[in-house]
Amino acid sequence: MLSPQGRVIMISGANRGIGKATVRSLLNHGYRLSLGARDPDSIPEDIIGPDVLVHRWDALSKTDSAAWATATQEKFGRIDGLILNAGVIYQAGLEDGSEEDIDAMWSVNFKGPLRLVRAALPELKRAGNGRVINIVSLSGVRVMSAGILGYCASKHASIALTHAIRQDGWASGLRATSICPGLVDTDMVADVQTPAGQFKIPPESIAETVAYALALPNEAVVAEIRVNSRLESLF
Repeated sequence: MLSPQGRVIMISGANRGIGKATVRSLLNHGYRLSLGARDPDSIPEDIIGPDVLVHRWDALSKTDSAAWATATQEKFGRIDGLILNAGVIYQAGLEDGSEEDIDAMWSVNFKGPLRLVRAALPELKRAGNGRVINIVSLSGVRVMSAGILGYCASKHASIALTHAIRQDGWASGLRATSICPGLVDTDMVADVQTPAGQFKIPPESIAETVAYALALPNEAVVAEIRVNSRLESLF
């Protein structure tokens, strides 16, 4: 397993939900962190310290990714890992929903992460054991409802991004993993009611899954981790 000692991890969407839980987990494991958020002031003050950089990152911006990657490299001298966590969901399905909402999901869930990967890629390859952990969704591997087709399509594209990173970076020791959870207990799905026998996954569980994937050696990469809290007949 890779030691976290000295390793620098960038995390997008670090101010809430899975991102915030992942920040706390990785700090406890001993990583140095560079945190990206659309509103940097929303990062909890208790996690800010000498081993933490906070930087503005908006998935819709065409310049934030390069600026954040440069600031991270200048502060720490390296980039060892990237957690692609920021994402949005809107109701846009097969029969209804606006094209504007579909475009927004495509921009935040795929194009923004793509720009960020491109910005960090040279340093990730230089590390020799760089890691990209892509927080996707089970909606990226199956479509359970036509009513969220737009979201599912953007997350299928996100899975494709993970595979492209693995293909491009393999010879440099860069490994990429998609983590695909079902419903996670965050603000994004706070109004979703779960039927009897179904649950929401604690964000801390996904955070520890991220830590596990980051620590795997080059010889034992896991391309995809599916995390669920209910029995499904179709995967």
